[in-house]
Amino acid sequence: MTSLDTSTQAEDSGPSGYAAARLRLLTEKAQSGPPRRAALARLTDDWLTGLFTAAQPPRGVALVAVGGYGRGELSPRSDLDLLLLHDGTADAGTIATLADRIWYPVWDLGLALDHSVRTTAEARKTAGDDLKVQLGLLDARTVAGDHGLVAGLRTAVLADWRNQAPKRLPELDALCRERAERMGELQFLLEPDLKEARGGLRDAQVLRAVAASWLADAPREGLDGARRRLLDARDALHLATGRATDRLALQEQDAVADELGLLDADTLLREVYESARIISYATDVTWREVNRVLKARSARPRLRTILGGRNGTKPPIERTPLAEGVVEMDGEVVLALSAKPERDSVLPLRAAAAAAQSGLPLSLHAVRRLAAAAKPLPVPWPAEAREELVTLLGAGEPTVPVWEALEAEGLITRLLPDWERVRCRPQRNPVHTWTVDRHLVETAVRASSLTRRVGRPDLLLVAALLHDIGKGWPGDHSVAGETIARDVATRIGFDRADVAVIATVVRHHLLLVETATRRDLDDPATVRSVATAVGTQGALELLHALTEADALATGPAAWSSWRASLVADLVKRVGAVLAGEPEPEPEPAAPSAEQERLAIEALRTGEPVLALHTQPETEPQDGEPEPVGVELLIALPDQPGVLPAVAGVLALHRLTVRAADLRAIELPTELGPGAVLVLNWRVAAEYGSLPQAARLRADLVRTLDGSLDIRARLAEREAAYPRRRGVTAPPPRVTVAAADSRLATVIEVRAQDAPGLLHRIGRALEGADVRVRSAHVSTLGANAVDTLYVTRPDGSLLPDEEASDLAQALEGALR
Repeated sequence: MTSLDTSTQAEDSGPSGYAAARLRLLTEKAQSGPPRRAALARLTDDWLTGLFTAAQPPRGVALVAVGGYGRGELSPRSDLDLLLLHDGTADAGTIATLADRIWYPVWDLGLALDHSVRTTAEARKTAGDDLKVQLGLLDARTVAGDHGLVAGLRTAVLADWRNQAPKRLPELDALCRERAERMGELQFLLEPDLKEARGGLRDAQVLRAVAASWLADAPREGLDGARRRLLDARDALHLATGRATDRLALQEQDAVADELGLLDADTLLREVYESARIISYATDVTWREVNRVLKARSARPRLRTILGGRNGTKPPIERTPLAEGVVEMDGEVVLALSAKPERDSVLPLRAAAAAAQSGLPLSLHAVRRLAAAAKPLPVPWPAEAREELVTLLGAGEPTVPVWEALEAEGLITRLLPDWERVRCRPQRNPVHTWTVDRHLVETAVRASSLTRRVGRPDLLLVAALLHDIGKGWPGDHSVAGETIARDVATRIGFDRADVAVIATVVRHHLLLVETATRRDLDDPATVRSVATAVGTQGALELLHALTEADALATGPAAWSSWRASLVADLVKRVGAVLAGEPEPEPEPAAPSAEQERLAIEALRTGEPVLALHTQPETEPQDGEPEPVGVELLIALPDQPGVLPAVAGVLALHRLTVRAADLRAIELPTELGPGAVLVLNWRVAAEYGSLPQAARLRADLVRTLDGSLDIRARLAEREAAYPRRRGVTAPPPRVTVAAADSRLATVIEVRAQDAPGLLHRIGRALEGADVRVRSAHVSTLGANAVDTLYVTRPDGSLLPDEEASDLAQALEGALR
């Protein structure tokens, strides 16, 4: 047994004795994992047996544990799944009284109970109607009472399950797919449900049920260990929270990691992801085998009819050649009979490329044989191996399952040892949909559709696979990634020039989108700095395609028509510089005719004038044209407080600011004295439709004259802004960017995104005696990066010390 004195457990079958013994067991640090779950099940068995015996049950009755309790796996807050089974000879009143004397003590302790009272026939009928009940009964175990009755039920339920498997397994498959669609994939979720998400404990239970059908079996290697680790994580979650929960929430992860003796929450998530990946892969292989067997069974009678039972011979197995040593057989890619993996080091990549190009799965047997027998590739790789890798990466969506099959048997880390550091590595930024390794594969998938845009598609695909490889190392992942990408590209056989291009693209894979969304593209220094970093037209072309593929593979919040248009504009300007076209002088652009018209109207009326315009549609994204955003033009007499006032009004109307340009226009003297401020802002509605320009104008007038306390209204909004419990945002950080701009000093603000953030920034700048020339806003998930181009009132740049003081003051004001 355990260090717990089991004789003491048996002395008191009452609730208080069981509760005390249960508490001692759960707080005993020396025991955890499977031994504790089994000990808790035995302790519960002893208590329930005492209740059952004390109730003096009639003959032909048994108390049965089903589901997880039936398997002897009780987590600290698990439900008790119990069936009171009887043979129908006792009267209904006696059975009901017996049930009450067992159920009520369980409820009195506050334990969750899933209970039923049935005869064997009733249990079989219910199982036939309810797949969940049938799965639970497959693990039925006697707690107390008539063992023969329970044995008969188990035999009957297993026979029913096996007989009905051709009908019930497709039903179970459909339920699993629906659940996966609803709950997501455990191996990629920041807050996964350890039980219901795909690759979780529910899928592990399903694999046991499929094996019990004798129709197919899951690959066993690593499966028990993966299931045990998820159960251990759930135990720790129950103990850390004191609740019956399967959702590993962000705020609980450090406590769960500590309970398991792990280094930190990232180590916990990586272990959970690895376990889920094993179960998910086993699930894919198992259901593929189930469908293959069912399809073969349904085709067999038809084949007998066609062949007429001629000599009882089986039809020949069709093998379709796909590549040297690789054939298609029965809907899978397998090795040819003549294949010699021990002599052919390129065979793993050739088989994988053939499978992906054919859109077929790589068979489990083939992958295992390759993993066991294939000899390592020489370094550098031969040209054929490099070409097969590029072919694999360029196959699009079918690349993913083939890559997963190789990874499940350790072939990826054997081919690319640096992959181990990013394998199953979580990404804490909620913008990211995938773990680091899966994001790299997804980026290659996205890049495969852009290969027609570049002169060297092979370099694009390899750079896509490696662009975040540095996230497995400390420091700036782009800097670390450049070194790793250089080593990997050399390893797989690219020449020195190609290695340099791949390294450059990996080093600067964030450059275009960050510059386009956070810098003033009208400033020649911005364009010149990008051109210097990129170096060549070829690298720029690759970087443009990789930027799009990376963003699309990150998640829906990372790419939009607006970002695409800004990046395209930047690429066009940088391309012109690289082509040797003359650099424009850093002069403020002349106001447009509409800006002049609005400025004259503002000067004439002495009040703000507004105009809203939807920007032209861009190229279709996923088949649907998408507007870039809405251009908001505002002209008003120059006065203090314009930036915070406008930003505050926009925030109040739930408009997200994407970019802002502010300039003063001097109008002809005959129109009257004074300058007019013209603001050209690009905005988008958070949700719903855009407000009318008249409403925006009215609120702006009220804000400027003091009758609308915009600061108080936004404070109310911020107090109600939804924040995740337990998650503390890092403090804001304000720096002076090294932009080499001759137009303005560049201040970069990184902070938690919230309603009115730009309003707070503008308010903080009001007392600093600076003029904001333009603002560029970039938001990814909960993080905002706002870049401000500021000058002194006379238009000159701020001296270094003055700029540094401004950054410190602004950072203090935002805390």
